[in-house]
Amino acid sequence: MFARLQALLAALWGGFLLCVAFAAAPSAFAVLERAQAGAFVARVFAIEAQVSLALGLVLMMIERRIARDTLEGGGVSQQFSARLLLPVVALFCTIAGYYGLQPLMADAKAGAGVASFAALHGASLAFFGVKGLAVLALAWISPRRSS
Repeated sequence: MFARLQALLAALWGGFLLCVAFAAAPSAFAVLERAQAGAFVARVFAIEAQVSLALGLVLMMIERRIARDTLEGGGVSQQFSARLLLPVVALFCTIAGYYGLQPLMADAKAGAGVASFAALHGASLAFFGVKGLAVLALAWISPRRSS
C-alpha cells in the first residue's frame, strides 16, 4: 500500500511541477503586464515551494517506512536507496533554489545584491529543473516496486 501511495504522490508532484513550469508561469507572462505577471508567478512559486517541502518530507517518510517493513519481513533493505535519495535531492533544490535564492533575487532587483538578477534567476531555474527531473525520476521508478 505504501509503495503505491509513494508512486501516486511522486506522479502528482511531478505533474504539479510540469504544470507550474509549462502552463502557469508562461501563461501569466503572456496575458498580464510584466509587473503583475511577476507578482503572480512569485506567489505560484511560493505555493509550489511549500507543497514541495511537504511532499518531499512525506515521500521520505514513506520510503523509510517501506524500508523498515522490508527489514521486518526478512528482506534486505538498503539504507540509502534511489527512492530516498531523489526526494532528498528535490528538497535540497527547493531549499536552495527558492528559500536560498529568493531573498538574493529581491536584493538584486533593488540593486543591492551580490549577483545580477539574471544570474540568480538562471540558478533558480537550474535548481527547479533538477528538482523536476528528480521528482519525475522518482515517479518513474516507484511503480516498479509497487507492481
